Amino acid sequence: MKTILSIISIMILSCLSLGFTGSGFITGTVTDENGHPLPGVSVSFENTKTGILTDINGYYSISLNPMARFIVFSLNGYKIVKERIDNRRIINVVLKPSILKDESVAVEQAVIDQRTIRLYPGRPDRMKNAKTSYYTTAGIAAYDRAGWYNNNFNTEGYSTIHENGYKSVLNNPLSTFSIDVDRASYSNIRRFINQGQRPPVDAVRIEEMINYFKYDYPQPRNDHPFAVYTEIAECPWNDEHYMMHIGLKGINIDRENLPPSNLVFLLDVSGSMNSPNKLPLLKSAFRLLVNELRHEDRVSIVVYAGAAGLVLEPTPGSNKEEILQAIDRLNAGGSTAGGQGLRLAYKLASENFMHEGNNRIILATDGDFNVGISSNAEMERLIEKKREEGVFMTVLGFGMGNYKDDKMEIIADKGNGNYAYIDNIQEARKVLVSEFGGTMFTIAKDVKFQVEFNPAMIRSYRLIGYENRMLNDEDFNDDRKDAGEMGAGHTVTALYELVPAGSEEEGPSIDPLKYQKYMETVKSTISSELLTIKLRYKKPDGKKSILMEIPFRQKVIAFHKASDNLRFSAAVAGFGMLLRNSEHKGDLKNLEAVILMAKNAKGKDEEGYRGEFIRLVKTVRDMRLIEEELVSGEPGPIGFPVPAPYNKRK
Repeated sequence: MKTILSIISIMILSCLSLGFTGSGFITGTVTDENGHPLPGVSVSFENTKTGILTDINGYYSISLNPMARFIVFSLNGYKIVKERIDNRRIINVVLKPSILKDESVAVEQAVIDQRTIRLYPGRPDRMKNAKTSYYTTAGIAAYDRAGWYNNNFNTEGYSTIHENGYKSVLNNPLSTFSIDVDRASYSNIRRFINQGQRPPVDAVRIEEMINYFKYDYPQPRNDHPFAVYTEIAECPWNDEHYMMHIGLKGINIDRENLPPSNLVFLLDVSGSMNSPNKLPLLKSAFRLLVNELRHEDRVSIVVYAGAAGLVLEPTPGSNKEEILQAIDRLNAGGSTAGGQGLRLAYKLASENFMHEGNNRIILATDGDFNVGISSNAEMERLIEKKREEGVFMTVLGFGMGNYKDDKMEIIADKGNGNYAYIDNIQEARKVLVSEFGGTMFTIAKDVKFQVEFNPAMIRSYRLIGYENRMLNDEDFNDDRKDAGEMGAGHTVTALYELVPAGSEEEGPSIDPLKYQKYMETVKSTISSELLTIKLRYKKPDGKKSILMEIPFRQKVIAFHKASDNLRFSAAVAGFGMLLRNSEHKGDLKNLEAVILMAKNAKGKDEEGYRGEFIRLVKTVRDMRLIEEELVSGEPGPIGFPVPAPYNKRK
């Protein structure tokens, strides 16, 4: 009898073991021979298209494929590593540089990590311990083929940005723009940098970089859905100027108090999505979102490739297994009938409309629409028509090489929604889990921002970023004019660089007017006000806007005495200006100044995003040294002088 019980026990344990090993995730880190983490490594199962990329720390987590026997690690410039899976659930690997046999030169090491990027070309007079010999044009070509330096091969699309210049307060007393809570630019820039590439200039939208980070703003305390935060200090890159920091904080709503959602997942499964950082990452991201759904929520899934199709009828959020199975079955192939997919998604959203709920399409794509509705104008007209029916839009971008940022941005802006770029699973968690309320639930729509400057105090001003969000001054009072949306718990930040009245520096001017006089300064009773901030917004289901008005009288303080909010946002803005090589960067001549500013304003940084920013800036700093070596053949500078304003600690 005991023998029989023992056999039964062994069989049960074996079944449990098989069940355990057949599900779950494989995780680990990928490093180089020196122990430096390697981001951007492709991790996939042998003979499958299922895969993911390592993050900035070289970490990966991939859903286990029970049929797979081997997991493969590959990165341009390194030897491919294939590991047997067996019962292992943690697999750490070390990649070694590959040797190019058919070139007259080889790159000894091309390492990218969160701290540094180094290139050691084989010049005999520079490399006593080098394994290879010559620094030639062929060597640079080999380096390019490894994918680290030349990004001219891609067909990514970005809208042209013409940087804001200074405006005279006498001639242009009003600054008007639509608020923006998109963050796509920052994570997209991070993707370029982690791959060892300088991002395209038009991919650098400074306002989105600033708004990627959380700031310590107060919660609303009145009937308005957001509170306004203001601060002014000396400008860190021009001590004759001021920096104005304005922040909005949306009201937080507890998860259980959020309205029910009617969600339509509109997923691109075309052939262009057939790479590890596209459809496999998309599927992993949506698994995270499904875990956040409640019974009262409803989910439909529409896919599009050569044609659009419905793969999941409206399903309660509590039926997670059914939703996840529909996502797991997705495969990439075919052309991109994006227009058909949009129409079908809107049809489903309308048929299942929740009058007291959140009705939203979540589009996930690389933006490569090439069949059906393909022009930006056609998409705008379709989306503008449908948004009036109360269906909002969230756009999630994936991938590289053919990424169409310009189309993605239009879809989100015209669809009363938001836009994020997902470069890794951690970003998916940030957007779809940590910021679930802000991403999915709109608390105010058509939010417009207008600042009136007092010419007695301010001579001229420059709005940093928001170039593609500018409005005509008269649009502020026009309720027919579309503007940005704000989600629950979200923050929105804007920075102005101000030139004080009385400044002797040359500024913008026009010839004297013939038929009217310049505007005169106002009564002395309010001449101490630097400016007045005005906001207009509508409730999510409203038609008429509501006005907020806040006069500003604060004292200008030294930069090093300003809050972490102002100083860290200034560091991010400075980084963006250097990436764009802005003509307005002033005394900000190098990235060391940005690093010091960010370090001194890092604050609590509970989730580590500010620390990651500092590592990212350091990476670009070292990339710049590489480029100088490639161009001149000489080592770049080792140290940088740091202007005085950045050295002062709080």
